[in-house]
Amino acid sequence: QELDLQVDSVLCFYTTNWKNYLVSSKVTNGFCDYLNRNWIPQQRSLERKDVYEIFIMTMEIWKLVFFQKFNKQVTFECLQLIKSERQNELINSRLISEVIQSYVQLGLIESASIEDNSHQIISPALTIYKDYFEILFLQDTEQFYRLEATTFLAHNSVTEYLKKVDQRLAEEVYRVQSYLHSSTLGILIKKVEEVLIHDQLQAIYTEAQVLLRNEKISDLALLFKLVSRVPNATDKLKEIVEAHIHQMGIDAIERISSTALNNPKLYIETILDIHTKFFKLVNEAFNSEQGFTAALDRACAKFINNNVVTTAVNNTTKSSELLAQYCNTLLRKGNRTVEETDLEEKFNQIMVVFNYIENKDVFLKFYRKMFAKRLVGQLCASFDDEELIISKLKHTCGFDYTSELQQMLQDICITSKNLTDQYRIYCEHNNSHNIVDFSVMVLKTNSWPFSAPSNFVLPIELKKTFENFIMFYNQQHNGRKLVLLHQYSEGDLQTLYTEQKYILHVSTYEMVILLLFNKRSSWTVEQMQDETQINVNLFLQILWNLLKSKLIICSEINNDELEKDLNENDIKMNYNIQIANNFKSFKERCDSDNTI
Repeated sequence: QELDLQVDSVLCFYTTNWKNYLVSSKVTNGFCDYLNRNWIPQQRSLERKDVYEIFIMTMEIWKLVFFQKFNKQVTFECLQLIKSERQNELINSRLISEVIQSYVQLGLIESASIEDNSHQIISPALTIYKDYFEILFLQDTEQFYRLEATTFLAHNSVTEYLKKVDQRLAEEVYRVQSYLHSSTLGILIKKVEEVLIHDQLQAIYTEAQVLLRNEKISDLALLFKLVSRVPNATDKLKEIVEAHIHQMGIDAIERISSTALNNPKLYIETILDIHTKFFKLVNEAFNSEQGFTAALDRACAKFINNNVVTTAVNNTTKSSELLAQYCNTLLRKGNRTVEETDLEEKFNQIMVVFNYIENKDVFLKFYRKMFAKRLVGQLCASFDDEELIISKLKHTCGFDYTSELQQMLQDICITSKNLTDQYRIYCEHNNSHNIVDFSVMVLKTNSWPFSAPSNFVLPIELKKTFENFIMFYNQQHNGRKLVLLHQYSEGDLQTLYTEQKYILHVSTYEMVILLLFNKRSSWTVEQMQDETQINVNLFLQILWNLLKSKLIICSEINNDELEKDLNENDIKMNYNIQIANNFKSFKERCDSDNTI
């Protein structure tokens, strides 16, 4: 007959009778030990399938007499208790545990039936447990959580739902550990993940976009933790993260686009701010998982190489150029605003952006050109820093990529320094007189990005010095040819015609023009150009710089006109040029960079 009892009473009745019967079965099995060891094996050897060890036979009797009559009701009552517990009610889980143990123990019959002529029980089969409890339990679980998911999402946010899912998963693990068989854990969790996560992925993906916009790191971490449980479910999440980072990068650069072209520091540091922000997000929210790190890299590469700034100039390599300019601001003497201790971190950040730029050869072209100006103009803030960043580039791109940069540094720091010292010793030993005190930079042609010099007439004041050095160099290096790069040279002139003496630091071209006034005090523009033989366009640029600095004056151009929109193209060849006798202290060197 069916048990007409309350839930606890049904389970108490079943478990009490089971425990009593189990004890009796073990005692009976002990009494019949002789049969188990002798007669039963003998019968089994005769292939009698209806003969069992005594204990197994008692289990078969329980199954036939008691279990088959009451298992549906007992299982149902167990499931009702589990449902109550899921609804936050207190239950007596010990009753469920004892029922489960009985179901597992009954599997001994299944185990014995498949053994081949042996009475030794290796391990209990789980057929009874799975067929009469686990299948129904999993069906009940799916039904319960499917209803809960629908109801909960109708009244709560997806973020709160995710917290609920995380809680439910932990509860199910504890449930198995407390009173179910351990073999149920994997299939149970898979079922819960399917109902609560897989079937709600669309809502979860939508919530991910909201959390990214609001920078909810901890909520994103939970979302990632749960989505990771579903095979391939993170693929869509990676796409969402990549698209978000890319858009944030595009928006950030658009906000500074009006000034970015002329402000490489602002441009690169804006990129770095985006990368730093989302590198932290990927680390904290997604545990630096490789797929999300790759999504970050793809997003950064896209917005760095193609954004409103690169589009404005129709040049996809503009980021390479601006990065090279940013390096120049850090490495150039007088430009630094960064503490020495922070420089290596800045260099590491430079390499972050460098790794994303697509055309690294364009970066090298601009970097090499600015590096050459720093070296020749003696504008390097620190040779150690120059070596450090070259070593980082070498580590990333290999020896061939940086070989010219390393040669350039060696030409200045070692070769040229040694040659200058040797030349001074040479001059002392040879009693060289009437030469200008100077230092020399000897540069290997193939390593430096310098164009061939424009022709001009070297003034007598400098000619002997250059001829003397060339003679010395040819003695040291027979077969080599020196090409003088006057357009990259500079020197000092002292004024002897002013009441107060001044030292003028000027380019070689500026020096050549100013030295003309040692011959006479007034020249026409045409005469000066003819005397120096400097290319006309270049000559007019240099002359304009000298006029602007007020070292020289032009009778046809007054001071007011100099400050207006005039330029070198307004200078006529018949204009008269004189040296300025009453100029004030020349505080800034004439900027010859524009003529290079």
